[in-house]
Amino acid sequence: MGIHGLWSYVASNSEFFSDLKLSRMKIIIDGNSLYHRLYFTSGINQQHGGEYDAFADIVHRFFDALFVCNVKPYVVLDGGCDYTNKKFETLKQRAQERIRAAHCSSMGSHGCVLPLLAREVFIQVLSRLQIPFVQCLSEADWEIACLASQWAYPVLTMDSDFCIFNLSAGFCPLVNFDWNRIKKCKQTSQLYIPAKCFLLDKLCRYFDKLNKDLLPLFAVMIGNDYININAMDTFFSRVTFPGSSNLKRDTHARIHGLLHWLSTFGNPKEAIEKVVECLHERDRDAVRECLCSSMKEYKLSASQLADYFTSGVSLSSVPRVMDVLPPWVVKALGKAELAPYIIDVLVLQRVFLIPQVENSRLSSSHMCSLPIRQVLYGLLLRAKRQSSTASGEGVAIKDKVHQVEEFSRQDVALKKSLIQAVVPASTESVLLENIVTVPASVCRQVLLETLGVTSSVAKTVPSHLSLAASVTSYWLTHSNPKPSLLHLQAVLLGIVYGELCRITKTADPAASHEDVKTTCWALQKLHRIPRWSLNVDVDVAHIFSQWQTSLQMSFYLNQVLRCPLQEPEIQWLYSGTFMHQMFRQLNSKATPESLLSGSALASGLYENLLTAVTSELPLDFFHPKKRGKKSAAQKKDSKSKMSKNESKKSLQNTDNRFALLSLDED
Repeated sequence: MGIHGLWSYVASNSEFFSDLKLSRMKIIIDGNSLYHRLYFTSGINQQHGGEYDAFADIVHRFFDALFVCNVKPYVVLDGGCDYTNKKFETLKQRAQERIRAAHCSSMGSHGCVLPLLAREVFIQVLSRLQIPFVQCLSEADWEIACLASQWAYPVLTMDSDFCIFNLSAGFCPLVNFDWNRIKKCKQTSQLYIPAKCFLLDKLCRYFDKLNKDLLPLFAVMIGNDYININAMDTFFSRVTFPGSSNLKRDTHARIHGLLHWLSTFGNPKEAIEKVVECLHERDRDAVRECLCSSMKEYKLSASQLADYFTSGVSLSSVPRVMDVLPPWVVKALGKAELAPYIIDVLVLQRVFLIPQVENSRLSSSHMCSLPIRQVLYGLLLRAKRQSSTASGEGVAIKDKVHQVEEFSRQDVALKKSLIQAVVPASTESVLLENIVTVPASVCRQVLLETLGVTSSVAKTVPSHLSLAASVTSYWLTHSNPKPSLLHLQAVLLGIVYGELCRITKTADPAASHEDVKTTCWALQKLHRIPRWSLNVDVDVAHIFSQWQTSLQMSFYLNQVLRCPLQEPEIQWLYSGTFMHQMFRQLNSKATPESLLSGSALASGLYENLLTAVTSELPLDFFHPKKRGKKSAAQKKDSKSKMSKNESKKSLQNTDNRFALLSLDED
């Protein structure tokens, strides 16, 4: 949620906070707030589509800091969008803001752009570190507050709603959480993280012992992401608060004045009656009812997350609109084995596609993954219905045609499109209810057919790179604009570089090979982008964005099919700045062979990847034959070029059938 202007007001009043030395304790973390904060405040490049390796390292260091100080975290993540539609207009507004931010970044200006798969990287790091976490079925704020109230642990978040929830241990704003400045207590030598803790008792004492029960009414009157009552403007125009002369334009003055005004009442009922007295008589009953019902959003109860964390019990409190979900889906959602995107498709049949830094004059890069999404929608929404005949026998009728509302970018505006779900013949036996019983070979075939590849593509490379290779093959034939050979080489070099980084940073036996380390370090030097080249080439970015959206939707489809292909670690697959830098290097006459010549392992992996993704492409895929006759001079020039290329080819140590094309491109 979030209350308009409240956080900036609270942050400007130190009286509401106490100093906290975080050590030897437990803390509940708002996962969405955390990964946004870490990505946007750690100096990670935001113009080139994602620095997942750097982001994973920062997340790892954050939790290392907690472990050093003996702080045990419990992470709670948001699930799907608000299914009541109260927040729909707010969601559309934020989607438009993200489009503008991405466009500004593409033009060289500052804009906060979270890359497509940052959340998946965050979850994979949590799993690897064995940190307790849960994904709620809807927004997590209320669930976090219930858990914090029951356990009496502080909450780490940036959400201003936690200024309203009655939490005895308070909440620690991420902006004041100095996790990278660990200190040592002089008396005990215990390490701790310095933090600030907001306490509701301090705020209430400041406002003449304000009754805590009045704070939900305050939140509703000021307006949050769910509620914005137009009649409140009438109220604020008719009430004079001491020392607040410009309530209409000054949000802080309005907040301060309203808190003072509410402190004069003993309970919410008295205050509500005074509020409605200031309104037109025709509005009073409706506003009274709206205020009372909206305040219930802040009423806490026993937490279902407590049993989940302590006993591993699956989420039991499922909203009525989600009763139709198969049990395995609910369980997988709680473990974050399925993305919130899946919840939105199943419950709302409406999704928001995250904008990327790309060429805003072209169609959204998400158009590239549209065929994958259509199959995904078909798997999630198809349901055989039974109708009864007079004899009582069930008769199967045709599948209902489903559509999903997609909100995506068109130019620099938000556009709604109705996308029809597709049910390929290969998915006839695969229903959402029975996917857990379908053989993995059948699910694998569904995935590969959707991507338009054969099993040989997945088998040519290591199992943990099978999905990436299949996606790359799909991307080559579905992108618009079409990738060049240089784009493909840059993507494959990025995958090879990630694999070398994985080997050198983990306990992989290949890490002992000195040539692997040397080649990895050499590529790391190229990874550093000079300041003069920080501005992104939007046409190159658009091509790479199409690859990334194809990976995202294939990742989700693979999850729904219960991972027939091994789930890859995203942090090793994509580094935007590295791929852009590789494209520049290749455009400046470098070759993949020269860049990887120091390591037989790296060269071999690159060749295997190239063979896998191009094995089913026509020979002229990157250089289509031109129609028309050549002049004698053109023929002579062509023969001369071919002779030179053949000479260069003989010097290259490669047997790939696209080697000559590489030289032509260079």
